[in-house]
Amino acid sequence: MYSYSEFDHAFLAARNAQFRAQVQRRIDGSLTEDEFRPLRLMNGLYLQLHAYMLRVAIPYGTLSAAQMRQLALIADKWDKGYGHFTTRQNIQYNWPKLPDVPDMLDALAQVNLHAIQTSGNTIRNVTADHFAGAAADEIADPRPVAELLRQWSTDHPEFQFLPRKFKIAVTGSDQDRAVIRAHDIGIQIVRQNGEIGYRIIVGGGLGRTPVIGKVINDFLPQADLLPYLEAVVTTYNLLGRRDNKYKARIKITVNENGLDTFRELTEARFAEIRPLFKGMDQDALAAIAAQFAPPAFLHKDTAAYDTTYQADPVFRAWADTNLHAHRADGYAIVTVSLKAHGQTPGDASSDQMRLLADLAEAYGHNELRISHEQNVILPHVHKSDLPALHAALKTDGLATANVGLISDIIACPGMDYCALATARSIPVAQQIAQRFDELKLEHDIGPLKIKISGCINACGHHHVGHIGILGLDRAGVENYQITLGGDGTQDAVIGERAGPGFAYDEIVDAIERIVRAYLDLRETPEETFLQAYRRLGAAPFKDALYPEASRKNAA
Repeated sequence: MYSYSEFDHAFLAARNAQFRAQVQRRIDGSLTEDEFRPLRLMNGLYLQLHAYMLRVAIPYGTLSAAQMRQLALIADKWDKGYGHFTTRQNIQYNWPKLPDVPDMLDALAQVNLHAIQTSGNTIRNVTADHFAGAAADEIADPRPVAELLRQWSTDHPEFQFLPRKFKIAVTGSDQDRAVIRAHDIGIQIVRQNGEIGYRIIVGGGLGRTPVIGKVINDFLPQADLLPYLEAVVTTYNLLGRRDNKYKARIKITVNENGLDTFRELTEARFAEIRPLFKGMDQDALAAIAAQFAPPAFLHKDTAAYDTTYQADPVFRAWADTNLHAHRADGYAIVTVSLKAHGQTPGDASSDQMRLLADLAEAYGHNELRISHEQNVILPHVHKSDLPALHAALKTDGLATANVGLISDIIACPGMDYCALATARSIPVAQQIAQRFDELKLEHDIGPLKIKISGCINACGHHHVGHIGILGLDRAGVENYQITLGGDGTQDAVIGERAGPGFAYDEIVDAIERIVRAYLDLRETPEETFLQAYRRLGAAPFKDALYPEASRKNAA
């Protein structure tokens, strides 16, 4: 993984010292809250419902054991003993005190972490496939590209005051695990005639106007990546609306001007700036890529795994859901669920973080990943070590066998924390998980992605959930809309709104009706919810959701 240079350390030290002085001026009254607000947002510090919240970047979701331990230490020393992993591969601390924030940032800097550009109208934390560097279906590791973009975008003088926030995601596989089509820019590493290049997608995004991104360049040569992306962002910066923040995202800019016009302007800007790069970006990329060499994989017998898999049904259930194919023989990718039934999706205690750090050192070549689905990945674990790993995970509530199932829910913090939220998300996620655990239907249902947002900003990605839930305020009462058929993969599609919303005390029952309808309607146990929905359409699921309306129509 990337190791900070002397320049990186000096930059971060200067930046943190600057913010420490700004915090002191806020505390002594030299700065008003309005004056302090843009300064704190540039350093990832929000003011939420009950307290400040510090959002820490985990670039492209990659952590070392030492970094995970430091996150645990920060949680204990300056927060309430836990952190919340988000859909942008960040971690949020929900209870810091303002005078402590500079010390938290210094502690992060000790392990090459920071909170820069985790807020504000700038290029946010660049995200990547959480199986990066390990997936069997990967063309190339996307993390060197993501690191290049992190370095390019950090404090870029032209892009610190964009019309709105800007999000980039990168994947190295045909199987999209990074939701690149729902980003302002999505980058897919592709191979054409034996040559590595990039498919560039622009204008995606969720929120109040959900849009699936469009391909602006189907094959961009590797040497052209950075000048081309700079041309895209520059074009948006010039064209993007600043008169209405709801229409300021690049998805609106592309729609209002048309993809062809946006492409023409991008290509013209690209032709101007391409010669200025003089290959320096490629030299930087090569140096970065050298730091992402794969670990020295072990060559051991897998008999211990095979024996345990056959003999232990609890281990077998976990292996069937939480393991994925690895590029190296004898290895597996382990997804550690942070969605134990009834717990807050994405929350990890400091003890759990330390355990994960220990396991990464013992069994995982010192690497961890954070997924946009709010789980933790051990990307390189030899199968012979999986029984011991599973036993250790069980000691701290981290062995839930539910990855990809109905209780593996993405949920934003909602009204429990967020000042923008209009409804609760966390309790709904907890109740759904508990309901289907009690019904013992989860494994019979099979793959099903539920995503919950507590407001129209869609931080829970509800638009691309197989079942999406959007919490809204209706005359002071929480109301939950349901969308069906969404998908965030390479076949990305925005879900269809089912109809009128449901009250807080009705939403879990409504979800159960949808799921029971699916179980009745599927052709075989292997047909997933999404496959059944695509085959049947929305009608039978709407009938299950609104039985009274269905009976009236039948009459």
